Amino acid sequence: MDFHDVSTIPAEPEGKQQHVVEILNLVDHGSSAVVASEPASDYNAETALRTVADILQETGCPDRIRLDRDTRWVGSWTAKDFPSPMLRFLQCLGIEPRVCPPRHPEKNPFVERYHRNFKYECQLVEHPTDLPNTVKVNQHYVQFYNFERPNQAITCGNQPPHVKFPEMPDLTPVPETVDPDRWLMAQTGKTYKRKLDSKGCFQLDNQTYYVQQSRRGQVVVIWVDGQKRTLNVYKYKVVIKTLPIKGLQNCTMRFREYLDLMCKEAISAWRKAQYRAVRYG
Repeated sequence: MDFHDVSTIPAEPEGKQQHVVEILNLVDHGSSAVVASEPASDYNAETALRTVADILQETGCPDRIRLDRDTRWVGSWTAKDFPSPMLRFLQCLGIEPRVCPPRHPEKNPFVERYHRNFKYECQLVEHPTDLPNTVKVNQHYVQFYNFERPNQAITCGNQPPHVKFPEMPDLTPVPETVDPDRWLMAQTGKTYKRKLDSKGCFQLDNQTYYVQQSRRGQVVVIWVDGQKRTLNVYKYKVVIKTLPIKGLQNCTMRFREYLDLMCKEAISAWRKAQYRAVRYG
């Protein structure tokens, strides 16, 4: 999945200067069919997450989703903290997120190919200049792409995706209840490096952990044990402390309740990122 910028839409005089309207596209790896295509003018970490959740409720959950390092997906691309709300959300639904390396769009070829076709066959032909017009031309093009346009992908054999594959496989429905801490299992074995502050503490994912004041200023390695839900703090390959991971829910939640929680975390992280970008340039 990826965003496509509708660059034919002019900047707003007193509003957004770029990416005024974007289309969130999900393209199937096996058939090259467009699974979902949602234009909007307000995509941020929260609205993108809600849109993806709506799509999954309609289509079901695939085994994996490939995405790039857009901050709306991954938060900070440096991966200095636990996964972003979007990545945790996918993992808690049993979907493996596969994040492309930085500056390598070719690692997500199916959606990038679709974006190129949309740009030259629809966007630069129809020249949409606002959101309603984009919704209209986009809907027509997706229909044309899936059912009429010959596709040169090897799997399609020069046939439109939904002609070659009239019946798509059934996907696992979105669960009614979710274990909001399930994402931790995929974190087992992950390591983080931290320098202890003057109080002998370090921060990880907005949580403060105390190690030892006598070790202030030292650099430690934190090893995640997702099964036990603990952090093992190492110095010179020796465990000096084991700490329970903070901020966990420790109970199952209904899907909508869990989605609201993740959206709240997503918009909080998004606002902090925007603040840092403005403050530090």
